Amino acid sequence: MKKKMFFILLIIVIILGCSMFLYKRTEKSHSQIANESEAKVEDDSSILIEDIFAQSKQGKIMNAPFIAGETNLEEVLEIWGNPDDIDSTSVGDYANYNSYEATIGSINSVVVDVRSYKSELNTIHLKDIEAFAGKPDKITYYQDNTNNQIILIYNVNSTYQLKWILPRPTNSEPNPKVHHISVLSQNNLVLQQMKNKISKMTLNEKIGQMIFAGISGKTLNDNDLSLINEYKVGGIIFFKDNLASTNQTLNLLNEIKSVNANNGIPLFLGIDEEGGRISRLPNEINNIPSSKKISESNDVFFAHDIGKILGKELSAFGFNLNFAPVLDVNSNPKNPIIGDRSFGDDPEIVSSFGIAAMKGLQSENIISVVKHFPGHGDTAVDSHLDLPVISKSIEQLYELELIPFKNAIAEGTDVVMVAHILLPKVDSTFPSSMSKEIITGILRGQLNFDGVVITDDLTMKAITNNYNIAAAAVNSVKAGSDIILIAHDYHNVISSFQALKKAVENGEIPEERIDESVTRILQLKEKYKVDNSKVNQIDIEELNHTINKVLNKYNS
Repeated sequence: MKKKMFFILLIIVIILGCSMFLYKRTEKSHSQIANESEAKVEDDSSILIEDIFAQSKQGKIMNAPFIAGETNLEEVLEIWGNPDDIDSTSVGDYANYNSYEATIGSINSVVVDVRSYKSELNTIHLKDIEAFAGKPDKITYYQDNTNNQIILIYNVNSTYQLKWILPRPTNSEPNPKVHHISVLSQNNLVLQQMKNKISKMTLNEKIGQMIFAGISGKTLNDNDLSLINEYKVGGIIFFKDNLASTNQTLNLLNEIKSVNANNGIPLFLGIDEEGGRISRLPNEINNIPSSKKISESNDVFFAHDIGKILGKELSAFGFNLNFAPVLDVNSNPKNPIIGDRSFGDDPEIVSSFGIAAMKGLQSENIISVVKHFPGHGDTAVDSHLDLPVISKSIEQLYELELIPFKNAIAEGTDVVMVAHILLPKVDSTFPSSMSKEIITGILRGQLNFDGVVITDDLTMKAITNNYNIAAAAVNSVKAGSDIILIAHDYHNVISSFQALKKAVENGEIPEERIDESVTRILQLKEKYKVDNSKVNQIDIEELNHTINKVLNKYNS
């Protein structure tokens, strides 16, 4: 009997053991399936995120055949038909296509924002995005009566921006799912923001942006304050007479920024700092060699490093614009004004060294103004003293003078200064700074320059000996200039301002023409992030050490 009971107990133990084994095995299997399923979801999410980022770099979103910044709204209507509804906002019009789970944003009939609400996006969580792409370039938030959202913004390249919109994380849900995504064309969006800003500006404010004025001393007087507060000029140029020492220069620029802080639009703060004999900075700064001396090194990297040094110097003081480099081809050895300011008499050398210097300045976030279009190198008269005349045809200009400017435009120059030179075979009536044939016809039309055009100083005798300054300002804007440079005398600035305003009011200059120039000016200020931030101190010793290091490198 005992033996029988033993076998029964043994069988029960075996059965229980097998049951536990099978249970554990089943439990493990279920766990593995769950883990494998979760891993698969994570893999699918990563693949989807990767695909979304890849498409966004081309201005596209999932399941939509449109490209932000390129597709016309008419094409959307042809392919997808009429939208379910349209939301009109201050930024643009947003057409909602419910069946495609998408929204198309447009400005002036160009698609600038494509949004997807596809259900697949709900498989992506906040932490998935950050694990794949890292921290976003910017985080913003949006809240209304129905939404409380976090927006992760990634600048996927210089053209496009990818936004991930999710419910705002909470303690109960720290890792929310994606609600929708948006791919924007940054250029179009910035342009529309500029247009919106300009539409709110008064005519006085617009004209003020088109004037680059000089001040009279080393501290601000009542007239200088009037230029900033009342006339709201767009920029101020500084000369040696304005800059006595490092501390005085810092104090002057900081004071100007403080005074301008309430105007809403920061100032261009410009200077002629070419190196060689054209230098305006305080004497504590070590000298930079002339352009001619730089080109004699036969090393174009020297020009880039010099441009970079000039940029560091100007940035250290708080300037944001340099009227340099000179792109004139010094083809006339008797030229009284250009000389060693030019990189030489060969247009290719002038091009390569000038563009390298320009890019050196730009690398330090300093706006470079190339000058003096269409070329001051073959003049026998100093335009500070009288109006030079060059008897060359347009064909001859293309063979020499225009080569460096054409090349610089192709390499991304932002601003071109137009000289006061009369070219009777091109325009027998007006000098280049007032010539529509030269500014609009050649510079904009033939050389395809769409940046900012600024005149040389209208108070130079090339103008004052032959024209009324205020009339010259009006003629220059009519010809295509965006900014009028009036470097001396408060009254010259005011008379030019009033003449431009009157020309708009009487219909001589359409206000749309003014808006074109102001758009270019504001875009340039935005591009270089021009602001009113102050510089509290400057390390002159360190700057001079950097200058000497570069000079020793190329002189050894």
